[in-house]
Amino acid sequence: MVASEAYDTVLPADSVEFCPHEGSRDIFVCGTYKLEQNENIDITVNPNDTVSESENSQYRWGKCLVFKVTDTEAKLCTLVQEMTLPAVLDQKWCHRSRTSTAVLGIADSEGNISVQEWQSQNHAFRCLQKIPCVTGDILCLSLDWSSRRYPSDHLGSLIVSLSDGSLCLLNPSSPHGLVVSNVWRAHDYESWVAAWNYWESAVVYSGGDDLNLKGWDIRQPLHRPIFANKLFDAGVTSIQNHPYIEHLLAVGSYDNIVRLFDTRKPMSPLTTIDVGGGAWRVKWHPFPERKNDLLVACMHDGFKAVNIDHQEPTKPHRIGKRFDQHESLGYGVDWSFHEVVHQKETLIASCSFYDHKLCLWSG
Repeated sequence: MVASEAYDTVLPADSVEFCPHEGSRDIFVCGTYKLEQNENIDITVNPNDTVSESENSQYRWGKCLVFKVTDTEAKLCTLVQEMTLPAVLDQKWCHRSRTSTAVLGIADSEGNISVQEWQSQNHAFRCLQKIPCVTGDILCLSLDWSSRRYPSDHLGSLIVSLSDGSLCLLNPSSPHGLVVSNVWRAHDYESWVAAWNYWESAVVYSGGDDLNLKGWDIRQPLHRPIFANKLFDAGVTSIQNHPYIEHLLAVGSYDNIVRLFDTRKPMSPLTTIDVGGGAWRVKWHPFPERKNDLLVACMHDGFKAVNIDHQEPTKPHRIGKRFDQHESLGYGVDWSFHEVVHQKETLIASCSFYDHKLCLWSG
């Protein structure tokens, strides 16, 4: 596997996201997370460990590192901006129309969502909003925009998962930007992930450390989910609806299994895929020509691009590419929206935690 030289992110890295916006598809962000003692004694803590015994003597901080791909073939990039923030747990770009600016949402360890506008001429972000979802020592663990399939000039809605088991819904409200419209208890323990049904913007999915996958209709009272699948063997860590195949949902878990569901029958998977490590992130390929390809961050077992027959998902899957040059927990991974690298491959960025490593490769 040919890859770029590893980039040292200095702080432990846990998320990577390529910009989907035309004109800025050479831009990607990497989020970092560090837990430090107030007594100037620093320690590195896995972002899965959201509660500390000595919470009052510690604080979390991180950075959003902004990179520009300078050579797609050679897999080279350069750092163009650093933003110091509370520890970054997740980041997502809002899919918008080509006439709009690129916007990034960042979930942090102090319960905030920051909305950043990318200024391509200055190669820098400008903060549009910082929205507190909760108060106290609650972390924002993940976020997802509703506008993946239907981009417009406006911001989509955001669903955010929280470390106390809650979900937070933010809706656009002119002229105030995004505002918190609802917060509800979804899981008994950490809500590791929340994601939209990209085809039906009233439906969201969530996964928690209580081994539950749940669906929610935000038009209905939220004291009860529309379904709760309790058949997992470990916490549910990642969810993504397919942007090109309406009813297909990929769900990852700490139990090393990625399950594919038909959203109309969410209690039983169409198929299961053993990816060798906890599936912290699952990402469908951004191009319809490669809609069978799923990228997985497998924590203890590197990163894999899995090929699935979407017309017959029960057929045996194939590992198209795997990347094992990280030496620690693999958390962040994403496909580039840029043109193909070579032989129909796509540029991929991945990052790992304790070795604070960022790599570019293709698959």
